[in-house]
Amino acid sequence: MRSRNFVAAFLFLFAPMSILSHRIYGNGPNIIYILHGIFGMKDNWHNVAGLLGSEYTVITVDARNHGKSFHHHAMSYPIMATDVAGLMEHLGHTQVTLMGHSMGGKTAMKFAEMFPDKLKNLIVVDIALRQYPPGHLPYFKAFETIDFTQIQSRSEAEQAFYPYAPDMGVRQFLLKNLEPMPGGGYQTKFNLPAIKVFYEESIAKLVLNTHSFTGPVLFAYGANSNYLSDFDIPELTRVFPNSQMVQISNAGHWVHADNPTEFLTIIRHFLAG
Repeated sequence: MRSRNFVAAFLFLFAPMSILSHRIYGNGPNIIYILHGIFGMKDNWHNVAGLLGSEYTVITVDARNHGKSFHHHAMSYPIMATDVAGLMEHLGHTQVTLMGHSMGGKTAMKFAEMFPDKLKNLIVVDIALRQYPPGHLPYFKAFETIDFTQIQSRSEAEQAFYPYAPDMGVRQFLLKNLEPMPGGGYQTKFNLPAIKVFYEESIAKLVLNTHSFTGPVLFAYGANSNYLSDFDIPELTRVFPNSQMVQISNAGHWVHADNPTEFLTIIRHFLAG
């Protein structure tokens, strides 16, 4: 416990801190923080947060170097977990439910190891602890290659991005990171160089201390996704002994977008338990 607290204190002192950009929905007594995946932003969770906001206080968060949050060269899972703890302190929240998708799910699991006393329960969406292949490399290449300052419309941007991401849903997700420039053309919201440096860590195996967090944990994953499978379950249940796995039908990696009705039903059932 002492070493974990020392690491957390070190990060607070030496990783330059700013408050993460966030949006608050609802005003219920129980609080849910939602963390997005790589190349994502808090707006990706607007619909889910709005619906849960009728029962809970929901905080959607932009990770550092994403969305409207601050840019900084330092980026790691411990640092991003510490960013969330800093936001909690800023908002006066002492214990919350933390929900994370993909990269956000790994951040949430790291948070559970570093700050277990700040968690009531944990929801991890479609991600495991294992190492993943570098499937985002074409997207990095697209953002580095396409001159968005010369593009005059969203449809033109989508057409330019097509060779790098043939799937329409993926293109639309990625191009939400563009914002118009005052004189025409577009620029990206995120800090691509910092994310690229972090990318190797982002997809590497996340090693956690077993039983750091013994509270309730839900792993929700898509039936059509390969990010979490039966192969991952023994390790996840060993690290998080009070966990359950629920598969969402007709859903891929973006579980909350592919089947929001079933996803919300499962989330509400878990939170009511």
